[in-house]
Amino acid sequence: MALEQTHAGGSPISPQVIIGITNERPECGIAAPFGPPPLRLANQPDHDATIFRGHWSAVSSCSMSFQFITAIPLNVWKGSGCFVGIDTLATGLRALGGDVNFVTPGFRFPVYAAKRTLFNHMLRYRLFSSGDTIVGFDADGYSIAGRRRAQHVASIKGVIADVLPYETGLTRASMAFQAHLERVHAQRADLVVTPSRYCADRLDELYRVRNATVIPELIDLDKWRTLLAENPAATSKRQRFVVLCVCRFYSRKRVDVLLRAAALLRARVPELEVRIVGRGPEAARLLLLWRALRLQGRVLWLGDLTPNELATEYNGADVFCLPSVQEGFGIVFLEAMAAGKPIVAARAAAVPEVVHNGVLVEPENEDALADALDSLYRDSQLRMSLSASGRRHVENFEMRRIARRFMEAVGAGTKEVEEIVQ
Repeated sequence: MALEQTHAGGSPISPQVIIGITNERPECGIAAPFGPPPLRLANQPDHDATIFRGHWSAVSSCSMSFQFITAIPLNVWKGSGCFVGIDTLATGLRALGGDVNFVTPGFRFPVYAAKRTLFNHMLRYRLFSSGDTIVGFDADGYSIAGRRRAQHVASIKGVIADVLPYETGLTRASMAFQAHLERVHAQRADLVVTPSRYCADRLDELYRVRNATVIPELIDLDKWRTLLAENPAATSKRQRFVVLCVCRFYSRKRVDVLLRAAALLRARVPELEVRIVGRGPEAARLLLLWRALRLQGRVLWLGDLTPNELATEYNGADVFCLPSVQEGFGIVFLEAMAAGKPIVAARAAAVPEVVHNGVLVEPENEDALADALDSLYRDSQLRMSLSASGRRHVENFEMRRIARRFMEAVGAGTKEVEEIVQ
């Protein structure tokens, strides 16, 4: 199969590796789960028709140039929160004058772990400018970390090894292999950044990677506020107390605990309506539990939503609830704060670092979760107070502010690398 890479002017370059490069900004979205057909990037080539295509963009006059390396799908449904975090960081860096290119797989493969491994193997044959900063996300970039003159940053969004206790079978085996690659990546990188103190501690404990730089996730508040303003809550003829949950259906998200809490609240909160956005591997088990608890009419499954639809759901909710026991950060909590929703969550993993103004309960405890939701149902003043506090707190994660912190951390690391080279 013929392969080629072109300059912006269109003349071919001899390919070094079968890797797709996209310089356009991916479609930015909200952390909605998986579902509808993937959004293509602007002017994205059809990867079904060819294994490789890409464009070199003209070098901008900005002071920093970044190469983002990731095998994570660049769309909101398949890439979920990881995509949102990566895309928002790219948007923030560009807003500050940075130049960001994406280096992604330009081919399809049915097994994600195999695709990721092949993609990383091919990276060894790609040339990077020494003036670039290479940013590899999670395991991606392990094959070239420490082997190029360019500074290499390992951005560990969530420590894969920390997820293993919640997985079984082939999924656990696949993730264990990817965790090994992620550990290699973090150990070889010039700089490791991660979104929470919790993740930094897990990197130390599980990968023996110390002194990781904590840079939290970020949110495009301007975009969010526009979405919320343009998508008001749907009208309802009956009085409701709406609890919204948004997540990918993994065991560690503990949606089953929310279902059991809803069953406990059946008599205490007659207006209760739980609306759950998302899909995932736990869907069949959750539906069985939903039927066994006879929650039809109380708990509604909304599937995958567009950003506009999700904004409508946030506007219509009284409370946001996610009882997850394993979060490296939790971008959905930022979204809930931006929407002015009080949060109920489990006091686990990185959640207490993110949710400073919410109700945190004992993990794995449906009684405690039900009591927290009941207290918010009965206390409108508490809901208003938590809502206002959350709106103020989320300003700390504003896109440009966090992107600037990322630039500063990378800039400091670049000076150290230059001193070592000299």
